Amino acid sequence: MPQLTNEHIGYIIKDLHYRGIVLEGLEEEMIDHICTAVEERMYTGMRFINAYHDVLKAFGNTSGLRETQKQTLLLENQKPKNMFRNYITIALRNLTKQRFYTVINIAGLATGIAACMVILLFVIHELSFDKHHQKAHRIYRMNGEIKFGGNHYKLAVAPAPLAETLVHDYPEVESAVRFRSRGSYLIKKSETSDNIKEHNVIWTDSTFFKIFTVPVVQGNANSALKEPNSIAISEMIANKFFPEGNALNQTLILDNRWPMKVTAVYADMPETGHFAFDILISLSGLDEAKSSNFLSNNFNTYILLKDGADAKALEAKLPGLVMKYIGPQAAEILGGEFTMEKFQASGNKLEYTLMPLRDIHLHSDLTAELRANGDITYVYLFAAIALFILAIACINFMNLSTARSSNRAKEVGVRKVMGSLRSHLVRQFLMESILLSLLSFILGVAIAYLFIPVFNDLSLKHLSLPFNDPAFYLILLLATLCVGILAGLYPSLFLSAFKPVNVLKGHVALGMKSGIIRSALVVFQFVISIFLVIGTITVQRQLDYIQHKKIGFEKDQVIIIQDAYALQKNLQSFEDEILKNSFIQSGTITGFLPVHSWRSDNTHWPEGSQPTQENMVGLQSWQVDHDYIKTLGMNIKLGRFFSPEFPSDSAAVVLNESAIRQFGFTEEPLGKKIATFTDNNPDGSPDQNSIRAYTIIGVVEDFHFESLKQNITPLGLYLQKSNGNVIFRFEAKNTQDVIQSIEKTWKELAPGQPFQYSFMDEDFSRMYDNEQRLGKTFAVFAGLAIVIACLGLFALTAFTAEQRTKEIGIRKVLGASVSSIVFLLSKEFGKLIIIAFVLASPLAWLAVDWWLKNYTYKVEIGILVYILAGGFAFLIAWLTMGYQSIKAATSNPVQSLRSE
Repeated sequence: MPQLTNEHIGYIIKDLHYRGIVLEGLEEEMIDHICTAVEERMYTGMRFINAYHDVLKAFGNTSGLRETQKQTLLLENQKPKNMFRNYITIALRNLTKQRFYTVINIAGLATGIAACMVILLFVIHELSFDKHHQKAHRIYRMNGEIKFGGNHYKLAVAPAPLAETLVHDYPEVESAVRFRSRGSYLIKKSETSDNIKEHNVIWTDSTFFKIFTVPVVQGNANSALKEPNSIAISEMIANKFFPEGNALNQTLILDNRWPMKVTAVYADMPETGHFAFDILISLSGLDEAKSSNFLSNNFNTYILLKDGADAKALEAKLPGLVMKYIGPQAAEILGGEFTMEKFQASGNKLEYTLMPLRDIHLHSDLTAELRANGDITYVYLFAAIALFILAIACINFMNLSTARSSNRAKEVGVRKVMGSLRSHLVRQFLMESILLSLLSFILGVAIAYLFIPVFNDLSLKHLSLPFNDPAFYLILLLATLCVGILAGLYPSLFLSAFKPVNVLKGHVALGMKSGIIRSALVVFQFVISIFLVIGTITVQRQLDYIQHKKIGFEKDQVIIIQDAYALQKNLQSFEDEILKNSFIQSGTITGFLPVHSWRSDNTHWPEGSQPTQENMVGLQSWQVDHDYIKTLGMNIKLGRFFSPEFPSDSAAVVLNESAIRQFGFTEEPLGKKIATFTDNNPDGSPDQNSIRAYTIIGVVEDFHFESLKQNITPLGLYLQKSNGNVIFRFEAKNTQDVIQSIEKTWKELAPGQPFQYSFMDEDFSRMYDNEQRLGKTFAVFAGLAIVIACLGLFALTAFTAEQRTKEIGIRKVLGASVSSIVFLLSKEFGKLIIIAFVLASPLAWLAVDWWLKNYTYKVEIGILVYILAGGFAFLIAWLTMGYQSIKAATSNPVQSLRSE
């Protein structure tokens, strides 16, 4: 189109002023409008002066021109309903006109919204734990910390008499309740019934229903659990064992020997609690619960404070309780010179603290938790990931909107000339953004609905979209508006700021500022993507390290037959019968295993000396048989293991390397003796007359019997009977043959008893379920972040190629190769990916270092991981850009130049 010269424009301005038809404050818009109309007529071949006069005639007269502009202003300012409908119409027209970019925007934004929605459901779920208890704000758990004898324990359990002492000695404590976990139980309705194994069983006090909000549907909450041999059961258990109706006053038999009377049936406990028990057994029938021993910590203890009581003030009094009750009992064992002051001065520690009930699930990871808790760090992390993914999707919209601004420039110029104010244009562009956000949210809800089952499998949750909650739709509406406004605000302000004179003359200067902002947003997208990729690789590397690290025992091809006590007198016959199979290499009977099994911690000291705080060692004391080491594939470093040839082994012990170091027996440990208490007084305190010495006959190589997050602590193996499990090492190609053979023998020797088994390698892997879920979840969201970022990069590259069509055609005509054109189009974005990698690497290093500090034994993350993550992101980005670049570079230059 022919363009007006400065002389032509000057003539128009002078003539309009001479005619007196330029409205005050609207000179620029009027001149732009006239100039555009004149240029259009000159394009048909008219001379400038003829074209100018023809424009004036088109309005009938000069006042008509002035009136047209007045009416335009009145139209936009006085008919908001029509204008709103007009905004929607234009928005839909623009979105359908640019289908490619609309699909890219909606797909990216919908994916980001879906990911954000699923993660927010997870966050809300995690933050809702224990809120169903009406007195939750007054309930606290007693936590303990003990540092003594070379060990450091952080406990969720306390001494048996602590609960009663707190209620008796401290008036601010209204009530207290204890839990004592003793594992799973075999349960049957009658002597002739088959047993069913129940895992969620706990011993507790009768005050349970007073403190926690658990509705009782049958029976009396005030009297339930007061009598020995009484239990309360959930509705699920009642329906399972008593489907015919009333379970109250019925009897259930535990472990084939304890008949228990059902005194209450309560509503099933919700999953959003840090405990969810199906069977409560009265502690009044457990002798251990009546102990006055303050030196043994086995009871999860909760207290209910009175209204207005100050928990911090109570916690400040607890050191006095330690001095009053624990100090004297410790002095009886350690000698008259022992004092708590000397104990603490020596670097030891014994203290109790209060933890609010609502904090337990996300802020507690102690020994003897009632169930595996969550982690507030992961809640923060996933919340941040949700926001970042949504931000990446919004950035795509902003980048495409500003990049395509030259295509909308003429529209802005014409509308401004016709009288549109900047505020009208801002509203128009925001309407497009909100409409796109609405479509994205509709698609995002559908994607989230389909993805939630997958996420539930990853996180072991039961999340669902709350379609029946009206608040859900209100939140969606508000979120749609917020995302639409946030994503569209900058593009709308940017586009509406164009000067109509420059735009209509074809001089659209997007400016350096716009390009810098767009580049910064692309860099931000890939910083997050690379960060998540590095996190995913790190978690996977640590899991691989855990699986392949030498842990001191052979966990593969070991089957664990649980509940061995159900075999009763046939236990040894069962083992002997199984050992006759050719695929069974060895077997052992014990309740103590390196993974998910019994634990027993006792205090020992070198024999021949009095126990003191300096020489006492906390020692894991495991009861095993002669074939324990052989079956588990452990390594004897020094001496020998137990043998039937040595009857004196009943008074012997095999220590691990950590115990040898802790006792100070690093030189010639064999033959030395350690002593311990073997019995307790009626009050539960150690019996001073029950000291027994054990001779060290061997040293076993340190093996991991807790998570790799923890150090290997002192441990001793003793030749004593323990009937918790029967373990077999086998060698067979078909594992099912092994299982079927063992199950057949079990049913013959233990009829009516459930056959329960597991494999040691799988049990070991389950110790790291949280890490595995974290790794998988990281991988999913890292993939989503990269996909969304690449969607935006794909569209930006396509638009860049579209804008440079003429340049590409000219370069090809002049002899440029396809590779050089591809490099030309890709290098700008390639530089941004490199910058993102440089920024993401130190951030990822800090995060990786922080996460790995949770592990005592951890993998080394070298620079190769960072290079691999950066290279992966660069490769994906280059492939994304390369497609559009190659497509543009291989196009026919004749067609591109003709179109220009």
